[in-house]
Amino acid sequence: MSELQGLSGRERRQAIDISLRYALMRLPRSARYGDSAFNMEYQWVSINIAVVAAAQRFTWDTKVANYLNEHILGEVTSNAAVRQAMSTDAGILSIAPEMVVYPRTTNDIRKVARFSNQLAEKGHILPITPRGGGSDQTGAAIGKGIVLNTTAHMNSIFEVDAKQRLVRVQPGVTFKALNDALRLHGLFIPSYPSSAAYSTIGGAIANNATGILSGKYGSTGQWIQQIEVVLSNGDVIQTGRISKRELNKKKGQQTFEGEIYRQIDNLIIDNAEFIADSIDTEIYDGAGYAGIANVKQKDGSIDLAPLIVGSQGTLGVVSEVIMKAAPLSELAVSAIAFASWEDARDSLEAVASFDPAVMEIIDAQLYDIALERGKKYSFYGEAIDAGTVKVIIVVGFDDANERLRSKKGKKLRKMFEPTDAFVKTASDAAESEELLALRDVTTVVVIPEDSPEATPPLVDGVYIPQARFEDFMSSLELLGTKYHLTLPLYGRVLDSVYHVRPTFQLHKVGDKQKIFKFTDEYARLVASHGGHLVGESGEGRFKAVFAHKEFDDDLEAIYDGVRAVFDPLGIMNTDVKQVTDIKTMVAHLRKGYDLSAFANYSPTS
Repeated sequence: MSELQGLSGRERRQAIDISLRYALMRLPRSARYGDSAFNMEYQWVSINIAVVAAAQRFTWDTKVANYLNEHILGEVTSNAAVRQAMSTDAGILSIAPEMVVYPRTTNDIRKVARFSNQLAEKGHILPITPRGGGSDQTGAAIGKGIVLNTTAHMNSIFEVDAKQRLVRVQPGVTFKALNDALRLHGLFIPSYPSSAAYSTIGGAIANNATGILSGKYGSTGQWIQQIEVVLSNGDVIQTGRISKRELNKKKGQQTFEGEIYRQIDNLIIDNAEFIADSIDTEIYDGAGYAGIANVKQKDGSIDLAPLIVGSQGTLGVVSEVIMKAAPLSELAVSAIAFASWEDARDSLEAVASFDPAVMEIIDAQLYDIALERGKKYSFYGEAIDAGTVKVIIVVGFDDANERLRSKKGKKLRKMFEPTDAFVKTASDAAESEELLALRDVTTVVVIPEDSPEATPPLVDGVYIPQARFEDFMSSLELLGTKYHLTLPLYGRVLDSVYHVRPTFQLHKVGDKQKIFKFTDEYARLVASHGGHLVGESGEGRFKAVFAHKEFDDDLEAIYDGVRAVFDPLGIMNTDVKQVTDIKTMVAHLRKGYDLSAFANYSPTS
């Protein structure tokens, strides 16, 4: 064609490809499942190759962004700077999207999902990645295609029912903002993570977030009443436990929702014995879709919420949620310094018998590193003056009765009087706050000062059974020696979730290789001690290749089946919770790791 003369081979291929894509989409078919409430008809204009060739600047993503801008209340941009800002989360991977959408309403999300779904039916995959505050550490908040950012507009707290202890919110509201609002009613949601100041409720649901109080109060999923979810085809459902009779009505519907209920129920029925034997509902494993074990009860009732919670945006987009709240409590905090890990481990059961709400164990090496950077903790200084310190345990009591909290603190101190342990019990709220700050020592060491080194969250949040903790610590020391890494450990004793932060220089090829070798061996070490690599949050992109090695073929097939039911065309957060080859991940590694995107806040673990 004469219109293509003067263009390079690459430009010709691009022009032809764009023209063919738009020609394919001129007449999209109507809603797949006959949703009469929402049947958006796209009016595409055929684009002449000559026009594309003459413009040259006319790109696929710009055209799609412009089209979506015309049809939603929110905004869509393919601006390079914005796309770059959305290319990273709190993990070590980087993937720039083709465009960023800022929805204002649930209907906006529906339109974007329907658009992507109909595009996929024509053979063109434009994935959707839901994103909140971008605090995910596994690459689950980044992706090619469309990043759907809910923080700009969908951040409202609609209503608080203090009597029933319920609150209805949009996914873009931060956990801190929600708890600040609930505090006025004497309530809070106790599963808040350490990143609560900037992480969102939508993200907390996607990751089934946990935090300082989760050992006593559980994960975010346990505080969910109902979730509004936009499905991959643009339909909307509300989760909630429905009876066997209601389930049969749902299964009779000729809609996508009906199809989901039919297939999920069949999947559970066909694999009931295997699911019961293979998935331990008492121990959290964030890899895959372990929530399927909690979907159907013995009475035949079903609730899809356990699948949505922790699914990291791979089964649908959370557009609204009703959450349960708990009565607000105050913490009375004590701290205990031990001269050895053996002494600390031997005391864990006795300390736990006091029924604390908080019980965290922290390697004293972290305080030494902080001290080198000028950060002092008065308790640590006092403990060092009194003797050797290898481990610190922070304990918090949140009983409603103030006298009971005080009594527990005194009993705890008295229990350690005959030992070499150094104990301090807070006498008021200010001292409790000071002692509680001991657990934030990791915020000081997470980013080395003026150094090419970085301590990315590669393996945060593993689950280690308490009975195997001592053996695990011995093996961890050997692993650190093998890779020439210092691996100070810290974590939550009550739910057995632990973290280590190895230090790497990401600009070095050798360290890039070491990252994957270390993570693989660490994952195998955790599994060999009866633990899970994903003891909190989800596996995302980075951890999937390691975490899924724990699955046998049958379990992997069930999880693949769950995903296929909700996302038959493969458009929801592709490559998240799916095994990706190491070469692909290496290509997406960031050249350096920092938390500059969260510079307004103290870095968190």
